[in-house]
Amino acid sequence: MIRVQWNEPDNVTDVQGLVQSAIDIEFATLPPYLYARLTILPDTNAPAASRVQSIIGQEMIHMCLACNIMNAIGGSPAINPPHYPGTLPHDVGGGLVLHLLPFSEAAMQQGMAIEEPSTPIDPPSMKLAAEPGITIGEYYERLKLALKALPTSAWTPNRNQIDDSQFFQGQVFAVNDFDGACRAIDNIVSEGEGTPVSPGTTGSPLDFQNDLAHYYRFWEVAKNQVLMKAPNPVGYAWGPPLGVDWHAVYPAIADPELHDFAQDPVDAQAAQMACNTAYSAMVDALVGAFNGKLGGLGEAVRAMFDLRMAAIKALNTPLADGRSVAGPAFVYLDQNKGAAA
Repeated sequence: MIRVQWNEPDNVTDVQGLVQSAIDIEFATLPPYLYARLTILPDTNAPAASRVQSIIGQEMIHMCLACNIMNAIGGSPAINPPHYPGTLPHDVGGGLVLHLLPFSEAAMQQGMAIEEPSTPIDPPSMKLAAEPGITIGEYYERLKLALKALPTSAWTPNRNQIDDSQFFQGQVFAVNDFDGACRAIDNIVSEGEGTPVSPGTTGSPLDFQNDLAHYYRFWEVAKNQVLMKAPNPVGYAWGPPLGVDWHAVYPAIADPELHDFAQDPVDAQAAQMACNTAYSAMVDALVGAFNGKLGGLGEAVRAMFDLRMAAIKALNTPLADGRSVAGPAFVYLDQNKGAAA
């Protein structure tokens, strides 16, 4: 379970720092999830692939919404690419180190560790011991209170907002005031952790759209079983097999940033450089888009496509041993690390 350190804010600048932490956390989850998804062999593991892909899409939406909140309170969103393996930004995690892992039980369990709610709706054996700090969901709930305490003058409507006319139709929306920020935060939390336990409810593995939250989607794949509604005290039960084939995976190494590509064939080196170039272009374009650059989001979408194509090439280019391959290392190539100007 991820535990997030919370520092009580005193002013709007402090709140902007807390929102930036949320942006950093949302972005940091994307490369591990993408690596797992990209390493599934084509035309295999369709149920698992669709679940992981849906999580990736929603994490991108969450990052957009967090950036919209930042812009609404006068801040400038930054994209700060982390390294893998490495801890989550801002001392998050209670010792959790994130790795780039090919599709595997370990990769799914890592996703569960990231997304785990404070009180999972499940047998006690799956719970982790309590740790200092708060969960991501609890962090966002405290962030709501901090945003509520801001004066009306702190909010600037229509400032650099990303909406569904630009990205993820029907899912991304502008944030212009506290009510919009609450809606954004509620979506982020419910899609990640499900409906939380409260004094009046037993909680649910479903989000507000009645889809399984990320934690439980990862769990379905890890357990290789479908989670179904059922007439029992918790409202669901494990059903038939999901049909996961753990062998239908590219022979990709873990944590390619640690690999010495200088010892590999030129084609493998070029493939990895193409991945890093596309990833860096995507980060820069996202920074521009979230800070009001005209056409920045279109540039980011094109870079995402370039990254996917480069990843496919890399996953089909053998390393020096003639068998292993490497997916994208997600290394940012520029020294400015995606910070907003």
